[in-house]
Amino acid sequence: TAESLNNIRRRTGEHMVMSKSVSPHAYTIVEVDYENVDRVRRHHREAWKAAEGFSLTYLPFIARAVIDALRDFPHINATVGDGELIVHNYVNLGIAVDLDFEGLLAPVIHEADDMRLRAIARHISDLANRARTKKLSVDDITGGTFTISNSGAFGSYLVLPIINQPEVAILSTDGISRKP
Repeated sequence: TAESLNNIRRRTGEHMVMSKSVSPHAYTIVEVDYENVDRVRRHHREAWKAAEGFSLTYLPFIARAVIDALRDFPHINATVGDGELIVHNYVNLGIAVDLDFEGLLAPVIHEADDMRLRAIARHISDLANRARTKKLSVDDITGGTFTISNSGAFGSYLVLPIINQPEVAILSTDGISRKP
């Protein structure tokens, strides 16, 4: 059967095609040891869930590490202007959210660089829930300076994300597995 593309699917596709035509995409793949993060998560899992009402995932840890790394590599925390690179002295962190395979949005945690892990986790949970229930405002989806795309929950091994224009870079995280 044929289904008409809904607005979000069509707009997601158009934005991705535009991004590929505007920016060169280069990929670097790095394997990361999450053992210490996993140890902290396991230790705090039950108390966190009881206090916050949602699970402590890897994503807030990754987000905080990205924010810290962007201080050392400020040209990645940038957007493209009219023939210029605009390097930001704040981090407005986009978190890509899948809308039940109907499209993608990247709601933004504004001034994420001023937040500790707990606040980042709260914002991620809130924005993802509001994205899935169609309760985001225009301010919630604009102004990003860097985006994280997290396909790990789907067990992905390798995803090659498309840069969220006008940003200049994106990080994709994939499935986490134990290794000897």
